[in-house]
Amino acid sequence: MELWYPGKKTVKEILEFTPFCNLHGEISSKNLLIKGENFTVLQELRKNYANKIDLIYIDPPFSTNTTFTIGEKRVSTISMSNDDNIAYVDNLKGFEFIEFIRERLIIARELLSDVGSIYLHIDYKIGHYIKVIMDEIFGMENFRNDITRIKCNPKNFQRKAYGNIKDLILFYSKTKNSIWNEPKLPFNEKDKEKLFKKIDKNGRAYTTIPLHAPGETKNGATSGLFKGMKPPKGRHWRCDPQELEELDRAGLIEWSSNGNPRKIIYADEKDGKKIQDIWEFKDYQYPDYPTEKNMDLLKLIISASSNEGSMVMDFFCGSGTTLIAAQELNRNWIGIDQSEQAIKITKRKLNNIEKTFFSDCSYSYLEAEKNHELEIFNIKNNRKERHFA
Repeated sequence: MELWYPGKKTVKEILEFTPFCNLHGEISSKNLLIKGENFTVLQELRKNYANKIDLIYIDPPFSTNTTFTIGEKRVSTISMSNDDNIAYVDNLKGFEFIEFIRERLIIARELLSDVGSIYLHIDYKIGHYIKVIMDEIFGMENFRNDITRIKCNPKNFQRKAYGNIKDLILFYSKTKNSIWNEPKLPFNEKDKEKLFKKIDKNGRAYTTIPLHAPGETKNGATSGLFKGMKPPKGRHWRCDPQELEELDRAGLIEWSSNGNPRKIIYADEKDGKKIQDIWEFKDYQYPDYPTEKNMDLLKLIISASSNEGSMVMDFFCGSGTTLIAAQELNRNWIGIDQSEQAIKITKRKLNNIEKTFFSDCSYSYLEAEKNHELEIFNIKNNRKERHFA
């Protein structure tokens, strides 16, 4: 499936003709903070980081036609002071915006490792077009989730539509073998009362689940006999009957009065409940940077889709939340942004991380030389100057 529109370049054009850039600065750490236009910086990083990034998270502009500002005492998107500084200008719309994102995603895919994943944070107005683009680049078979993020409290705007309290995160892997550390939410007392209603003779809370699952198997062991009985019609045993015998000997099968067996699941042996695809990580009331995202949101993503020592990248890094989260979770990281204000705030946050015996937040700061080839590239392709940060 592909989305067609005027000005759409081929993958070959993007990968072979996008200009590289010169990065100035000394590299003395695995962690990199880079100030520059991310299109050519990503192309430059292909030289040394192709197939080496385990996780990419980006929160790009949303095609809002908005100027985002930052002042000494506040961050503003709706009102602003004449003394405020511009953090970034989100002024591309329509096909031009879609191609802007697509170009960068095509290069980003080259950087992802074979166990890598990408999370793209976008809003409900443009996100469905970006979903089609990501299907095209990463493959529909590698789509993992469309995650709903509750971003704010209910609104009472006067318009002929439902209130909008969410945006979305598109989650893709590069292959089917991506890193996945199953995140769980601990059970609270209400969960335990609801899910584990039975108590055994030792006072342990438990529940039971069927030993069989939908679908018949013709020749496999899971269609065989357990205690002289076959699985119900249209179903099969969840495991080999020999394993069921072992569970029974261990006292982990409960038999009903009419002889129906069910597996016992103890509450104290479960590490929590599976996280679903609706997340409540609201925006900060007083952010350091426009559209700054919740730290816990980033820690959840990084914990689930990377390992300690993995390389994590955010090429719209803004105020550096992704980088801070990666650092605190013992990952290596690369952050890219062209906004002077973004780099300033990110540096301040990184420099304020407490150094410990086990963690020293060292990083190398690089600046990309302004690339005149990119200006020529944009003129040839009838592109406006990029104002995104």
